[in-house]
Amino acid sequence: MKKNITLVIGGCRSGKSSFALSQANAVHGKHKYFIATSVPTDTEMEKRVQKHQKERGSDWQTIEEAVNLHKIIDQFSSTASVILVDCLTLWASNLLFHSYDSVKIETAVTALENSLVNAACPVFLVSNEVGMGIVPENALARQFRDVAGLVNQRMAKAAHRVVMTVAGIAVQIKPGKTIADSIEENSSDAV
Repeated sequence: MKKNITLVIGGCRSGKSSFALSQANAVHGKHKYFIATSVPTDTEMEKRVQKHQKERGSDWQTIEEAVNLHKIIDQFSSTASVILVDCLTLWASNLLFHSYDSVKIETAVTALENSLVNAACPVFLVSNEVGMGIVPENALARQFRDVAGLVNQRMAKAAHRVVMTVAGIAVQIKPGKTIADSIEENSSDAV
């Protein structure tokens, strides 16, 4: 399959993770990697993580990485059938939690872009759209919104396809080949 980067973006509980997983599951191959950016800090979050792991099933190998996404993509994309990163919004939060300043954030975003450009397998990125609400009242929340917006814009630019989910409905907002198109194209190439 030809390289294909898809950003799936939407609001909280919009169906973005489910859509990304269904698309990634359509990729044939045995080496499927899920990069989890969440760092569970309480029992409720741990239960959510366990629920998501069950939804993915045994076909997926989970790699937990809070900060260095580019290193994991660089390490595994040459042997992976597909990589799914969920989610970039938590990644942005993790960068701020680790006291990344604007220079380090820019460096991290650029490193992620470079790893996507060089990825040898399809990569699905999941992120929250945080720019449709009101301006947050405190500086940290505004900084988070700004970093998440930067990440989303840069990943959308790097992606071949961008899909927005709204109320469980996926709407393609940046054209690119779907997984089904790519599979069909590769089947016809083999004939």
